[in-house]
Amino acid sequence: MSNENKSIHEFDLQLICEYFTHVERQGPGSPEVTLKALSFVEGLTPESRMADIGCGTGGQTMVLAAHTSGQITGVDLFPQFIDLFNANARKTKVQNRVKGSIGSMDNLAFQNEELDLIWSEGAIYNIGFERGLNEWRKFLKTGGYIAVSEVSWFTDERPGEIEDFWMDAYPEIDTIPKKVAQMQNAGYIPVATFILPDNCWTEHFYAPQEAADEIFLKKYAGNKTAEEFIANQRHEKQLYHKYKAFYGYVFYIGKKI
Repeated sequence: MSNENKSIHEFDLQLICEYFTHVERQGPGSPEVTLKALSFVEGLTPESRMADIGCGTGGQTMVLAAHTSGQITGVDLFPQFIDLFNANARKTKVQNRVKGSIGSMDNLAFQNEELDLIWSEGAIYNIGFERGLNEWRKFLKTGGYIAVSEVSWFTDERPGEIEDFWMDAYPEIDTIPKKVAQMQNAGYIPVATFILPDNCWTEHFYAPQEAADEIFLKKYAGNKTAEEFIANQRHEKQLYHKYKAFYGYVFYIGKKI
């Protein structure tokens, strides 16, 4: 198996985490897209309670904080991400209402019907789209919103190379209508669905990785695992440029019935 064809699952989580501390975003997205998704969420007040699950270092959370006035809790498994998240909250002077805490998305510490909004950009795949929608629903008040971005197929058929890559990386990848149906079946009204534009991948996700790659390869010079991980990341980038007509990230916004 060549280096770039190694599965992402074969790499050490700690190594992946360290790599992604060097970039603002841990997945495709942009401030504009965060705000577009937020525009479909109604009824937020200074009393609203929100959670960003799989928040990473909080790139998108700080955008949410700047355009809402309630309390936001960021949850992520990696302590390094949460340290950077809380530093970002202090830097943007929202630390009095935006707090990061270490936790697992399959064992969240929220009370039933505590939240007005659950947010998760490019992270729900860690638990699985369907499972996340179903398990997190109890934390939302009736009429509360969930907004998640998720990799999705744009077509019913696609070339074998990209099909094989994603079926290995995330077997739950599916078409947009099937994801919307899953949201509806989980007890939400599907409020809006939109595809993230190309610049969310190229400008906001892949371009910043170029500098991160250099830092990482310098620090881990001669480390075969680190070199293979960078080769894997670069391979994923090449596949995106080759096959972006067939897949991408999609924002799904739902309202709890």
